[in-house]
Amino acid sequence: MSALSSQPEDFVASFSSDTLPVSGRIVKMGRQSLSPILQRHAYPDHLGEILGEAMMLATLVGSGLKFDGRVMTQAEGDGPISMLVGEYRKDGGVRAYARFEQERWAYLEKVNKGEKPHMPQLFGPMGALGLIMVHNSETAQPYQGIVPLAKGSLAECAEDYFQKSEQIDTCLAMSVARDAAGEWHGGGLMIQRIAGDEARGDTMDGWREAQALFGTLTPEELRSEELSAADLLFRLFHEGGVRMEAPQLLNDHCTCNEDRLKGTLAGMSDESLREMVEPDGMLKVDCQFCARHYDIPIDAVTDTTN
Repeated sequence: MSALSSQPEDFVASFSSDTLPVSGRIVKMGRQSLSPILQRHAYPDHLGEILGEAMMLATLVGSGLKFDGRVMTQAEGDGPISMLVGEYRKDGGVRAYARFEQERWAYLEKVNKGEKPHMPQLFGPMGALGLIMVHNSETAQPYQGIVPLAKGSLAECAEDYFQKSEQIDTCLAMSVARDAAGEWHGGGLMIQRIAGDEARGDTMDGWREAQALFGTLTPEELRSEELSAADLLFRLFHEGGVRMEAPQLLNDHCTCNEDRLKGTLAGMSDESLREMVEPDGMLKVDCQFCARHYDIPIDAVTDTTN
């Protein structure tokens, strides 16, 4: 197994087994990505855990893209959380946000007595998970696959997505937690079965072995700062040999900027913009992802003389 002499805390990397019919990706997030995003919004702990998982899911999926673009994990419903978005871009930038109702969330926490809520509790019976893949080319259409949020965890729902939408056997595990110092740490692992062919033959027995090994993972191992990704993969798959590729660094980076915001506002009707304008003639807008504040003069996006 190839080892990294100094492994960063925030990264995603692909890996493969020498003998088992699996390919996979592993992600670690902490002080450069996950922690600043969740600290910025001061989400309740369980909501922060789930939003962190959404960001890791987008990263695990998006890092395997063959084109330049981004992947969004988007969950919506009519429960205490109305929307949750995690985004990964091919340059390694990640961002995330959630919309939730404080009173309904507090009631859910009381009902669950501190236990982590399951997906139907969070998003209601009509909740849905979408994986949206967006090409940076303006001529390419986004691709979106949707599955119900009917299972207990986001990982289980994502496994359903891969089985139903992509017809790929997948195992997925993610864990996020905040430490005593208030820093957030997380880790995720995904393996997928390589289909059989004339050279490999049937791969189902090998896949079952990989599933059994995968099932020994613990949440603590996934998010541990002491156990490196290379060591974790070696513990799981060392008998057959495993190779981890060079990691891609991840960072907390939002793509919002004033020019892009002006373009969005210019697409709105003058009437709507005038309803939003403050007495000083400014449109005051906050980015939902990074909470950055913008003051945009209304005459920069519309003709106020008409």
